[in-house]
Amino acid sequence: MCRYVLNRRRFLKNSSIFGTAAVASALSLEEKILLAAPNTESTPAAEAVKGLPAGKIGNVTISRLICGGNLVGGYAHSRDLVYVSELLKAYFTEEKILETFYLCEENGVNTVVLYSGDTRHVDTFRILDRYWNEWGGRIQWLAQINPTDNDLTTSVQKAADNGAIGAFILGNRADEWARSGKVDLIGKVVSFIKEKGMIAGVAGHEIQVPRRCEEAGVDPDFYMKTIHSTNYWSTRRPEQQKDVIDNYDVDNYWDKNPEETIAYMKTVKKPWMAYKVLAAGAIRPEIGFQHAFHNGADFLCVGMYDFQLREDVIVAKNILSGNVPRERPWMA
Repeated sequence: MCRYVLNRRRFLKNSSIFGTAAVASALSLEEKILLAAPNTESTPAAEAVKGLPAGKIGNVTISRLICGGNLVGGYAHSRDLVYVSELLKAYFTEEKILETFYLCEENGVNTVVLYSGDTRHVDTFRILDRYWNEWGGRIQWLAQINPTDNDLTTSVQKAADNGAIGAFILGNRADEWARSGKVDLIGKVVSFIKEKGMIAGVAGHEIQVPRRCEEAGVDPDFYMKTIHSTNYWSTRRPEQQKDVIDNYDVDNYWDKNPEETIAYMKTVKKPWMAYKVLAAGAIRPEIGFQHAFHNGADFLCVGMYDFQLREDVIVAKNILSGNVPRERPWMA
């Protein structure tokens, strides 16, 4: 606990030294333009970020806003910018990741998505052990798993052995299995996750993932499905029409048909965690969060830097503070 106190003091000290003026001076022209854009929502006092609304999947209570794992894991959807992944890895040291977890909990985000297995950058199990035992943290871990045709269980077992509250199949893997007629493998992984006492999910960029799971009687506790508008500058061009999973060279879209996603998910009676709601940083949170919640998402999984967390929580709270106009009822 002593180490936790020292780390917290150092974090707070750094936050005061490198304040908003210093951060603003380091921003790019594009970022300054975004910050200068008019904000149509009022900004509550600091204490207003407490009490972020939550929902429940099974016996697990999860904040409506979840911290995604791509950024801390060194994975960047950076379009044609070749340096961004290396920049992420340099920025998210172990200490910075621990500080980010601390800020999550301080602002009401009680769940983080992390990889179970090879992250190329972060030892998930070591980071969580340090945060829980050295920092005294309690953040929940939702494991993103990447099973293969020949190994359906290893990543699930590792998640269970290291304290995950749940696990879900990586979107790229579920896309591939749904497209190739291997929905039975999705069902086997979901069943194994449940056997291990965790809530079980299936992610997908393509709407055929939840559709084929529903048709086949696969019974996950929740789905993760991408949703974002296509009204952003770097959205795909007419000639960029390959399926998402096959088109990493055109890394600028994650939901080819958001209208189809919205329509189909209205029929699904399971909790929906929406992801890529900001089109990997191309859409402002005020717009992307509202679009997802209003169109039926029960939770948002969003990659957030430490300096974005508080404002993202305020945006989510503003949207959720009243009656949210949505046709799909809350499923969690």
